[in-house]
Amino acid sequence: MQFPEYRARRLRRTETLRSMVREVQLDHRDFILPFFVRHGKNVRNPIASMPGVFQLSIDELLRDLEEPVERGMPAIILFGIPEKKDPVGSEGYSKSGIIQQAVRRVKDTYPDLVVITDVCLCDYTDHGHCGIIRDNDVDNDQTIELLARMAVSHARAGADIVAPSDMMDGRVAAIREALDEAAYEWLPILSYAAKYASAFYGPFRDAAESSPRFGDRRSYQMDPANSDEGIREAALDVNEGADLLMVKPALPYLDVIWRVRNTFDLPLVAYNVSGEFAMIKAAAEKGWIDGDRCMMEALTAIKRAGADLIISYHALEAVRILQGDSPRQRKK
Repeated sequence: MQFPEYRARRLRRTETLRSMVREVQLDHRDFILPFFVRHGKNVRNPIASMPGVFQLSIDELLRDLEEPVERGMPAIILFGIPEKKDPVGSEGYSKSGIIQQAVRRVKDTYPDLVVITDVCLCDYTDHGHCGIIRDNDVDNDQTIELLARMAVSHARAGADIVAPSDMMDGRVAAIREALDEAAYEWLPILSYAAKYASAFYGPFRDAAESSPRFGDRRSYQMDPANSDEGIREAALDVNEGADLLMVKPALPYLDVIWRVRNTFDLPLVAYNVSGEFAMIKAAAEKGWIDGDRCMMEALTAIKRAGADLIISYHALEAVRILQGDSPRQRKK
């Protein structure tokens, strides 16, 4: 069919028509909301590079969870800032670690909320790398032993899903074996399967206080130029027992999300990372873009590329808009 017999604009004429034929629909159940938690009480430290995001003490975290839970958001992911850091990241797998304490309190208060924990040592090591350092590089095999220990400690605290983000070879298999031996064979692993050595992580490192003290993470995170390698990494994690897969970052890697979606029949998560969030916020503050529309367009693109779930610092704002309760909508 050709013009004038076929007019594509016929189904774009009104918002109701557009919504009826919309191919991708965002929903409040699509989102996972990240939080940064630290020791103390009444702590709410703003993160300059991430407007509206804070480092929170556990009591403040519990308060901030009231609205997402009321709105029916299904899950959060927690990142910890320890009181002390050391070369082996010992608070990461301590029973009294900040994440372990936070998980227990959150599950006591909101038992139906799915709590995902980040399994990586970078937040807890004094050198800022994701594992044990030997000869100025991360020792892969020593590191995965500690990651497995960390995952089990999170499981014992009550985590619903553990999410290794370190990009060590073999870490999914090591974590799966350790969880099974500890009688947590039912606990899922969300693998950061294709995690790229990205410049878009800068604001996160401010928030988590996890910047490397020397070098960078390119010897273990993926080269941004490689797409086939992302499929190989995902295949390795599937074979090692991953239950869900993740691509990180999201927007610069929509092609990788699409390829992973069409290669593997597992739930797929995309991480809309801190730099992606900060760019929209900064441009909106300057008045250069409509921040809400750009946010929703970006999140829709991530889902359109194939993500089932989206981790995003925009998540609560997006859900308010989806549920007709954004500040702009209230003004109208």
